[in-house]
Amino acid sequence: MRWTVLLLAVLLSFSARAQTSERNAAVYLYEGADREQRLTERARAEGTLVLYTSLATSESVPLTQAFEKKYGVKVQLWRSLSDAVVQRALNEARARRHNVDVVETNGPELEALARERVTARFFSPHMADIPAWGVPAHRMWVSDRIDFFVVAYNTAKVRREELPATYEGFLDPKWKGQIGIEATDQEWLAGLARHWGEKRALDFFRKLVAMRPDVRKGHVLLAELVAAGEVPVGLTAYASNAASMKKRDKPVDWKPVEPAIGRPQAIGLAANAPHPNAALLFADFVLSPEGQRLFDSMGRFPSSRKVKSAIGDFPFLMLDPITLIDEDEKWLTHWNELVKAK
Repeated sequence: MRWTVLLLAVLLSFSARAQTSERNAAVYLYEGADREQRLTERARAEGTLVLYTSLATSESVPLTQAFEKKYGVKVQLWRSLSDAVVQRALNEARARRHNVDVVETNGPELEALARERVTARFFSPHMADIPAWGVPAHRMWVSDRIDFFVVAYNTAKVRREELPATYEGFLDPKWKGQIGIEATDQEWLAGLARHWGEKRALDFFRKLVAMRPDVRKGHVLLAELVAAGEVPVGLTAYASNAASMKKRDKPVDWKPVEPAIGRPQAIGLAANAPHPNAALLFADFVLSPEGQRLFDSMGRFPSSRKVKSAIGDFPFLMLDPITLIDEDEKWLTHWNELVKAK
């Protein structure tokens, strides 16, 4: 009898989850002429939205406040590092605790959640404005912004004209004791290999690690340490973090040293979101010219072709999140072997 009850409970739980995901899919994929009005009315009726993001609070708070002001939908914001965001969303999905509506973080992390079916396929009319690299065929995430791996430097300690034109210039012994890297940037190493070829990239990285750079976890932290002068030069800083601090009059600037490497940041909607209409309305807002201009005004790099970012006008290599996930173990192994051996 006890096993029958347990089996029935499992079947009922599975059925409920299936019904929720099917109901949400109907919301996410609707393209009728009344889409905007219907979505807005139903999102306001839901009244709230739960967002998990790695976007710094200096940008994520103004973004969510602008959404709340426009639509009257309250946003519950949880911000952490990208790996923690993904782990929380994944753990909750596996435990069938469907709390989150929207996940906004690095493109590869969203691709990982898509492969676990944590996120769902969705439609937004603003997808037409996103370049092909930002809209995968499965549409279980869409790029809303870009981050670039650049060199950030403390303007009180380093002059811009001192910085070399390429990363290999930092192998000069004069930079020893002045440079830092982020602890989890194997994607940057993968980008170097794509641009230079694997042998040249690994040879460079071995020599760089031999200089014993300061290794810190968290790109916001790395930018803060550059601003404080504790790490005069951050080789794998996010341009958006440095630009944001520069706008707040911190002694930080940045330079897109060759090769400048870009990576899509992305937004995904939870397959079992408790507030699917609010989730989709938020995605629409973020991907719209209004949301993209807001990103630009805060020093973030919008993905939309409708919003031209003056600070992102330089040649760069764009990474593919799907390829990064497929090759993650390889580049993580190379990274750990070299970084942990220093």
